[in-house]
Amino acid sequence: MVGLRPDDVFQNSSGYGMFTGGLGFQYGAERLGMLTVPAAAGNSLRQIKFMKDFGTTAVHAVPSYVTRLYEVMQEQGVDPRKDTKLKILAIGAEPHSEEQRKRIEKMLGVKAYNSFGMSEMCGPGVGFECKEQNGLHFWEDYYIVEIVNPETLEPVPDGEIGELILTSINREAMPLLRYRTRDLTRVLGRGCPCGRNHVRLDRMKGRSDDMMVLRGVNIFPIQIEKILMQFKELANNYLITLTTDENNDNMTVEVELEELFTDDYQRLMQLQKDVTRALKDEILLTPHVKLVPKGSLPVSEGKAVRVIDKRTVYN
Repeated sequence: MVGLRPDDVFQNSSGYGMFTGGLGFQYGAERLGMLTVPAAAGNSLRQIKFMKDFGTTAVHAVPSYVTRLYEVMQEQGVDPRKDTKLKILAIGAEPHSEEQRKRIEKMLGVKAYNSFGMSEMCGPGVGFECKEQNGLHFWEDYYIVEIVNPETLEPVPDGEIGELILTSINREAMPLLRYRTRDLTRVLGRGCPCGRNHVRLDRMKGRSDDMMVLRGVNIFPIQIEKILMQFKELANNYLITLTTDENNDNMTVEVELEELFTDDYQRLMQLQKDVTRALKDEILLTPHVKLVPKGSLPVSEGKAVRVIDKRTVYN
């Protein structure tokens, strides 16, 4: 979909495993005649070595792991723009904001295309962006696409966010009828400058079961990420912790600094205030913001853990 050619070298670093989405991606790349390198997830040094040795031009990976790879590249003195031949990233398997996508493109000097897939359907390729990057093209000759209210299951108007429901049309071994994906998105429209006319959906906003309810307010982790990624002083890794204090639910957002301001306390305090205010404007609650040194939060070689819920449940 994004212009891969048979002479491209495809490296599958999928954080959700070669036996689900990754395997289908590899078979598709092989069908196009590309050289494939099934690297699987983890072992960042090996991933980078493969990229350099094989001249990898396209990578399929979880977005949070891509940022981890870039950090390891920096530690090893590898410049992805000069020391690799990377041109294209296919990113998916976890919700990510447009701000994170832009960061990834800037860090690696590539174009990053959003992908959507489910093992229950056919792995990757259920929806994919084209070069226009204006929404996920869903293949309506293979799926019936519906967006519904996750509570009532009634259809919502185009442009309104709801839960994605999929029905497989051509599958014989395991057809699925009106399968609830739990993923939240919206219809952007039909038609595209690329020439395709299938329905275009927005990037996944999160999952209906990922929603946090704090003091009666519905909040999705991607809302937090969208704000954090707007501050150039902040790095990519963050953690949301929910706790209960004297019967009140509280949110703490820890986010790593891109650099330390040990010699500029006032600047650090102002940054903390600015981040807190921006988050309050977005989620309508005031979280406790902690700016922590880069590398101090846990990292994952697969899907990132963004929320830890330690709240006490009262009967």
